[in-house]
Amino acid sequence: MHPLIGVLLFFISVLLLLITGPLGLIYGFFYTLLKGGLKGLGEYLLKIAVSIDQLGNVLMQHLLNLLWIQKGGYLFGNRDETISSALGRNKKLGMLTVFGNGIDRFLDAIDPNHSLNSIDYYVEPSENTIDKLAWILLREKRILCVRSKDKSLFYLPGGKRDKGESDLKALTREIKEELQVTLNPHSFQFIRVFEAQADGKPPGKLVRMTCYEATYKGELQLDSEIEEMAWLSYQEKDKVSEVCKVIFDHLRSEDRM
Repeated sequence: MHPLIGVLLFFISVLLLLITGPLGLIYGFFYTLLKGGLKGLGEYLLKIAVSIDQLGNVLMQHLLNLLWIQKGGYLFGNRDETISSALGRNKKLGMLTVFGNGIDRFLDAIDPNHSLNSIDYYVEPSENTIDKLAWILLREKRILCVRSKDKSLFYLPGGKRDKGESDLKALTREIKEELQVTLNPHSFQFIRVFEAQADGKPPGKLVRMTCYEATYKGELQLDSEIEEMAWLSYQEKDKVSEVCKVIFDHLRSEDRM
């Protein structure tokens, strides 16, 4: 897009907000109050607050990246994410500056663990986040892991979505390619989303892994790109990637490993 188009759209959007924003806010205030009472009004205002926070994450991104995080931290600026979410990610990575830690402590005083609880794993992917899917298969408190050729660390089988693919379709395709088995679509069970520093990438580059359990049909066999398959115990978590270590810890906390 031509840069002048961006400038023009910015001024048009600001003008429309100044003209229609107050009217929309007043109408929305009384509409939600009459339709849903204080609960409805509270939900409406919370949505506005989150949207303002997301706007601030874009509007102030360069200043926040300068003052709140160390070089190589997870960058503010994702238009689909709040400031608190990005703050929480940097807190987990240990990349906050003295100023950033001060802001985080202030927020915690108001709302304990505010930034950590605000981390949104369903934000629009950015260049700072590698988005992946993974299959969790446990047997006798051991988890199935694979290792690619020319790689030293094991990881959970899975991979990335193709454009427009659902999680079910993408993970089924990846597992078929890697291990030659077919996942039962009716058995899919969402576990949760895990996030950690991406291995072999610059600081602040994260991998976000959405995990599912599912039964399968067929016999586990390695694809040509996979060097090794192993059933690892919790005590062997030093053999896996950073995000898989987080998954191991979670399964351990639930006494599944």
